[in-house]
Amino acid sequence: MHRSGRLRIPASIAHPVRLLPLTFLSLILIGTLLLLLPFARSGAHNPEFMPAFFTSASAVTVTGLATVDTATYWTPAGQGIMLALVEIGGLGIIALATVLGLFIGGRLGLRTRMVAQADMHIVNIGEVRPLFKRVAVTMLFFQSVTALILTIRYRTHYFDDLPTALWHGVFDAVMAFNNAGFSLNSDSIGKYAGDGLIILPISFAVFVGAVGFPVLAELFSGWRTPSRWTIHTRLTVWGSIGLLVVGALAFLLLEWSNPATLGGSGFWHKIVTGIEGGIMPRSGGLNSFDWGEVRPETLNMGIILMFIGGGSASTAGGIKITTFLLLAYVIWAELRGDPEIAVGARSISSRVARTAITIALLAVMLVTTTTFIVMLMTDFDFEQVLFECTSAFATVGLSTGITPDLPPDAQVVIIVLMFLGRVGTIAVAGALVLRRRMPRYHLPEEQPIIG
Repeated sequence: MHRSGRLRIPASIAHPVRLLPLTFLSLILIGTLLLLLPFARSGAHNPEFMPAFFTSASAVTVTGLATVDTATYWTPAGQGIMLALVEIGGLGIIALATVLGLFIGGRLGLRTRMVAQADMHIVNIGEVRPLFKRVAVTMLFFQSVTALILTIRYRTHYFDDLPTALWHGVFDAVMAFNNAGFSLNSDSIGKYAGDGLIILPISFAVFVGAVGFPVLAELFSGWRTPSRWTIHTRLTVWGSIGLLVVGALAFLLLEWSNPATLGGSGFWHKIVTGIEGGIMPRSGGLNSFDWGEVRPETLNMGIILMFIGGGSASTAGGIKITTFLLLAYVIWAELRGDPEIAVGARSISSRVARTAITIALLAVMLVTTTTFIVMLMTDFDFEQVLFECTSAFATVGLSTGITPDLPPDAQVVIIVLMFLGRVGTIAVAGALVLRRRMPRYHLPEEQPIIG
């Protein structure tokens, strides 16, 4: 006990990198307890730990995978708890506390800024205060605009009363911007398939949420001058647009005549669904068609897009678009024999390249290992399990429909994947190995045969 009477947190736990995953874990447990309360479930369902635990973990990690039907299993109060967990998890619980502290007291403690820095992947600690202000305003703005558009459409075409339309509009807007795949409908957004005034605003909110808060902050001040953007913003913006175009075109070409998805639909319906198919696998999780009915080639394309994910410090998961593109530059520099890695007129340090390679290899290891483990626990096909595990690690929320049928031990594996995907492989590794020692000597070099 500290002399002032306040309980001191051990330094080994209070370290920013370790405090981040512990905070998310605490939020998951709190959400589980809240969802176990009687008012959170419909009267026909008895309290069960695993559905509450899985749902809480999926909400906090802004994934959207569900073992129970959100529309019928949870009451409006339970759905509201999920909404709050997604909102907090999307911004990051430490980041949210920091933003609230800014508006209430206007002061930031050094440790709070360091924890928030670890969560938001900010390079300069001095950037935390202005960035968080923009983050709060940006989230509120995009979610409010999206909710307004959806509410108007829901009220005029799908629901008879304004309160129901407003609740659906707000819920879907929050889920879209936070890249979470929960829906108040049993078929996700299937009942709105082809409706561009619903699918496109939701897809746009998903796209913006997956760009990343540092990029949005930079675009606010310099969107008219792309030549002055940082390398991070250039890679994220142009890479995201490129993946959207490639993903949408590939989806349309592969599914155009598939009777289970696009076949038989009108031209506009196909275009709207194609845009959705190019955006949602990047981390959205909402779907107006059944991913269990797509062609195998489309399923594999979805796995690739999910694995890449969205922007760094965003609500998206995956290895991140910057990591993916930096790896491409590393390969290109190695093939050309260049002594350094260059992106435009800037060089990339070897430390950054090593970090990108580490993230990618850890992600491959986690997804492949857990896919093998889940296959041992179930009788599902390889592609279904790989899609499920990739969706969990990338915190996407898409599924071929096998999530409710997973046994409890396989659900635990998926929960671990969602947690690692949200907190980040580097943050978890850093939480386990906090001390970095500078070498006092340099070992002699040797070059093993590669390839």
